[in-house]
Amino acid sequence: MEYTNLIDGEWVPSESGETIETRNPADRSEVVGTVQESTRADADRAIAAASEAQSDWGDTPGPERGAVLREAAELLAERKDDLTETLVREEGKTRAEAGGEVQRAVDIFYYYASKAADLGGEVKASSSRDATLSTRREPVGVVSAITPWNYPIAIPAWKIAPALAAGNAVVLKPASLTGAIAHDFAKCLDDAGLPDGVLNVVTGPGSTVGDALATDERVDAVSFTGSVGVGDVVYQNAAPDQKRVQLEMGGKNPTLVTESADVQEAVDIVGSGAFGVTGQACTACSRAIVHESVYEEFVDGIVAYAEDIEIGPGLEEPDMGPHVSEEELDSTLDYVDVGQKEGATLETGGERLTGGEYDDGYFVTPAVFSDVDPEMRIAQEEIFGPVLSVIPVSDFDEGIDVTNGVEQGLSASVVTDDLRQAHRFVDEADAGVVKTNEKTTGLEYHVPFGGMKASSSETFREQGDAGLDFYTISKTVYLNY
Repeated sequence: MEYTNLIDGEWVPSESGETIETRNPADRSEVVGTVQESTRADADRAIAAASEAQSDWGDTPGPERGAVLREAAELLAERKDDLTETLVREEGKTRAEAGGEVQRAVDIFYYYASKAADLGGEVKASSSRDATLSTRREPVGVVSAITPWNYPIAIPAWKIAPALAAGNAVVLKPASLTGAIAHDFAKCLDDAGLPDGVLNVVTGPGSTVGDALATDERVDAVSFTGSVGVGDVVYQNAAPDQKRVQLEMGGKNPTLVTESADVQEAVDIVGSGAFGVTGQACTACSRAIVHESVYEEFVDGIVAYAEDIEIGPGLEEPDMGPHVSEEELDSTLDYVDVGQKEGATLETGGERLTGGEYDDGYFVTPAVFSDVDPEMRIAQEEIFGPVLSVIPVSDFDEGIDVTNGVEQGLSASVVTDDLRQAHRFVDEADAGVVKTNEKTTGLEYHVPFGGMKASSSETFREQGDAGLDFYTISKTVYLNY
């Protein structure tokens, strides 16, 4: 199937006439579909459509906008099975992981559908007689959303739903690797009754389409999720026009295992956080920082956990699917080599699987390194694959130092039965999401999400009530009667 762009209410091919194949990462012989290799001219048309449509959509009463979002949620729910299968075939997640992601998109749209009816302002006490003082929230205007391949329906949902609820028009540039699921997601929104031009979808290279969405003066705000390097470029490109910018980028997420922890519980928490979704999550646990008194027991446990993981095509419901692409697989294998050259001990995994059904896919065994020094590259750089570095520490203070000793600060967790240590970790960990006795992955949709340090622009949070802040501008109204 050829997946086209959505521009001004019409599904149209790119002006380039060129397309990009998306293939099943579990079986590269299977072409899932083709998506448009769009040009700057396509992006220009999409921005123009959004600019034209935004005013009327912004003037639409909030409850009416919410009704459209509610219909979109219902269509996503009705088509959940088909969306799940497309996501598995295109991105490689297991069926359970993909189904959970689609359900999250459903929940997000229901959530912001209700928020649209509530979005107004506040009445404040005036210091003058015969006067009122209030605030109102208005849409920021035209929003561009640039999203990655690893959560190709959930991340667009948590950007687009609050943007639409607040009355903005949106141009979405999804990752080309997952353009098919982005198309099917947008089709649900289009079928829900969005006016023409309120949502536009353009696939294609970041160097052309993404650059246009960051630099065009008609775009008022840019929301980006992706790598630190690309995020920095987006920020710089948006700066000359003083666009509102929201960046959510990578992580090097730790779990600190204290001497009081239940070791088997810690193994289960770390293993799930490190190897779920093939480690292809910005919140995945990449570092286990373990007190020396339980270090050997933990290493033995996490090695057994990794070796027990069943790997295979996502539609066969294994524990772990393939990498999304050959590039991502090669990056993981390169880091496995780096770790060994740096002197860490590869306890298990880190090998590409071959033979039978593995030959045509990007499968790798989950890797566990022990004897990792905190300054090694595998302990400092985001790997974005199922590679865990286990780092020994002598006490809690050293554990906090190692936790914070990286450039990123997205998600962090502690496993402990000591209430004092739990509170100290919450106070002292430099991360936007901090958890106690939970894995680093997994996010509630009604609370803020975002990172610190290099993981975020630290401007606006996503999700929950805070997710609406980025998409609205506050106006203060003085009324003297």
